[in-house]
Amino acid sequence: MSSARVPGLRPRPGTDSTQSREPQPSGPQPRPRRRRTRGSLTALATTGALALALSACGAVARAGDTAATGRSDVRTGASAAAAGTPRPGAHSAGDPLFTYLGNGGYDVVAYDVRYDYRAGTTKMNSSVRITATAKQALSSFSLDSKVDRVDSVSVQGERAAFKASGEKLVITPRRALREGASFRVDVSYRVDRSDDTRSPSYPPGAHYLQAWVEKDDGFAVMGQPDRAHMFFPGNDHPSDKARFTFRVTTPKNLQAVASGTLRSRRTTGGRTTYTYTTRDPIPTDVAQVAVGRFTKVTARGPHGLPIRSYVATDSYKAAKPRVDDIPGQVAWVEKEIGRRYPFETYGVLGVQGGYDGVALESATLSTFSAEGLASPAADIAPTMIHELVHQYFGDAVSVRNWNDMWISEGHADYYQLLYSVDKGYRKLDDVLKQRYQFEFDKRLESGPPARLKTAQDVLTGGNNGGLLMLAGLRHQVGDSVFKKIEQTFYDRYLGRSATTKDYIDVANRVSGRDLTAYIEGWLYGAKVPPMPGHPDWKPAKAPAS
Repeated sequence: MSSARVPGLRPRPGTDSTQSREPQPSGPQPRPRRRRTRGSLTALATTGALALALSACGAVARAGDTAATGRSDVRTGASAAAAGTPRPGAHSAGDPLFTYLGNGGYDVVAYDVRYDYRAGTTKMNSSVRITATAKQALSSFSLDSKVDRVDSVSVQGERAAFKASGEKLVITPRRALREGASFRVDVSYRVDRSDDTRSPSYPPGAHYLQAWVEKDDGFAVMGQPDRAHMFFPGNDHPSDKARFTFRVTTPKNLQAVASGTLRSRRTTGGRTTYTYTTRDPIPTDVAQVAVGRFTKVTARGPHGLPIRSYVATDSYKAAKPRVDDIPGQVAWVEKEIGRRYPFETYGVLGVQGGYDGVALESATLSTFSAEGLASPAADIAPTMIHELVHQYFGDAVSVRNWNDMWISEGHADYYQLLYSVDKGYRKLDDVLKQRYQFEFDKRLESGPPARLKTAQDVLTGGNNGGLLMLAGLRHQVGDSVFKKIEQTFYDRYLGRSATTKDYIDVANRVSGRDLTAYIEGWLYGAKVPPMPGHPDWKPAKAPAS
């Protein structure tokens, strides 16, 4: 995510009964690829995600639950018989900032979401089919859910008991699920796009972004960091990526767009159903689906990459020059990182009338305000690079928990800076010095980049220090070793989630040096370390007490 505004200022949200239906069987899901071990800097950008310190339902990770790490949650020393005994899945992924978020006992493979959009109402009849694998024998399990109403739930085609409590949907199937089994869950529900419920993690009075970005002719969504379960029940934590299908029915004079590739479009009786699927797994918080009046712009990127963008029709002519720059931007990022763009398609979504004042790294379809895309290249192109780099770091390689968000935001900010320098918009040392001076106040405000003070600090806490750590690392190890570190880390965790320790381990192994103290000082230290190559740099003024 990117937001070009005064450092430290968090965005304020904008201003902005039909009958339910039974879930319908979804079509076959695409097979995932098998891979080997995978705003503008004219101001200091405050980028990141939103965050949590309060629990919605009092559910916390129980001792031994390791859902967030991807390991089995069978207790050490448990007998094989005990391990196979059905028991409830954990009601949390164990995230240190979002303690209520995520769920244990299973791994989601795919979501198949249906929406029925009708003009004149903010309510949409909806359904989701979740395909998952049980990581333990399950007597019951939970989903993150803050939808308007749940009408029915079935597991393996059989009606299941369910209970909504806070932002959890607890499901008890008729038959326990055995460990290792693949299973499907169908939830028929209704959403209300007028719902502007803030994250239960947010302190009273804290600013937040709207999840449903409502428009006169449709909507877009903004699920980062923990609001995607307002759109569909699921395991709403970045450590559990999954493939997505969106099937959206609209009046035929409107369009639906979503992450992934358009697979079909069928019109019957004045209504059109659009079906989009992603080839690769993505985190829930960067899934995008929108309805409106859009003009489609197509192109080809490096290696024949399909590029398709959708811009609000009223802004199409003004935004098209920047949209036409995307193939060249993809080529620049591929050359700088040394790796091909990770997904099957790319492009941007330009939403008329603003998008919460930010841009979002929606997987395969970065989201901007249409007006922002009409800005001069020097103002908007660096932000476009920022969201494009997130496709690598944040989307294809997701964070294991929200304290690792510097991996996503720090990389996006760093390569955004390199692009601005390469295009002559900024001078490297001028920006680095400015960012270094800013870090003294920022660290007091939010805490170290990988040990944030509150969940709210996920929005702004990790990008600045993460950028500086990466710039200093490159200065110490040299260009070629730095690029090898980046490529090795990316290759190893492509399609997976990663931690700060994972990055440190890769840096040490590739460089042949022990860089632990340097990296940990930047990411965990209470004080701002000296800047490599610039020991004379100091804070611009005495930091606030």
